[in-house]
Amino acid sequence: MNDASLGLWTVPIAVLGGAIRVSTPFLFVSLGELVTEKSGRINLGLEGTLIMGAMSGFGVAYLTGSPWLGVLAAGLVGVMFGALHAAICSLPRVNDIAVGIALMIFGIGLAFYLGKPLVQPKAPTLPALPLGFWSDIPQVRAALEVNALFIVGLVFTPILSWALANTRWGLIVRMVGDSSEAARALGYSPLWVRLYATCFGGFMAGVGGSFLSLYYPGSWSEGLSSGQGITAVALVIFARWNPLACFGASLLFGGAGALGPALQAVGVTSGTYLLNAAPYFLTLLILVFSSSSRRRVAGAPGELSVTK
Repeated sequence: MNDASLGLWTVPIAVLGGAIRVSTPFLFVSLGELVTEKSGRINLGLEGTLIMGAMSGFGVAYLTGSPWLGVLAAGLVGVMFGALHAAICSLPRVNDIAVGIALMIFGIGLAFYLGKPLVQPKAPTLPALPLGFWSDIPQVRAALEVNALFIVGLVFTPILSWALANTRWGLIVRMVGDSSEAARALGYSPLWVRLYATCFGGFMAGVGGSFLSLYYPGSWSEGLSSGQGITAVALVIFARWNPLACFGASLLFGGAGALGPALQAVGVTSGTYLLNAAPYFLTLLILVFSSSSRRRVAGAPGELSVTK
């Protein structure tokens, strides 16, 4: 099979490649938010954290010449945003959803303000593994060019799943998320556990943001994330707080995002805007399906505010 004979086969090939690329930020943000929600707290400010991570990661990579230092810097910025969210939510009579929305707006505005000098410069990008080296078809090689961060997420997902189910740390996080009273009775502070969990979620969101500016699309600009941070919260609900399901859901969202451009590449132009909006339709369907008042969302932590 050569390039000219691919025909409509370019669509599933392009969707596969797009799913791998587009799913990476979803994967990191959703895994981080999963741990945060397992502790009984929801963080809707991840969109701001994601954009701040993209900006700071790009800036550090540009100044140092190292994309991995950019990833680390993005994660540390995410930790600071997570700590700020946790600190405010620890105050009495504070709603974590309202705090998250406020921090989302703050993070987006701050990133746009601080990132103005970074719109034109070029920074070094993250490496990719050419898993399609065996093929002489450009589309196949492009689809199987897997970024290193995706591999990290692929390896980390089963480790996190095992840790939540089998380690003392995972038991403490799940206990705090299900019953803060039980945690206090055993001598654990829900506020401290949620602080660590929220900081971890912020770190993962920052790393996910660095992928956007350091690999795909690989530059810094306003509106870079297209709502991926807030969409990842719905993705966690869709995955029923299961890390392995988060990985599959991230690929699903990534493939939905790549479907429109893939069809345009073979000349399908009707309904382009609807196809490009596929991830947002998925988000709405998930929210509608999971907001039934007749039953509690399966697998949801008992202390999570959206389930009460």
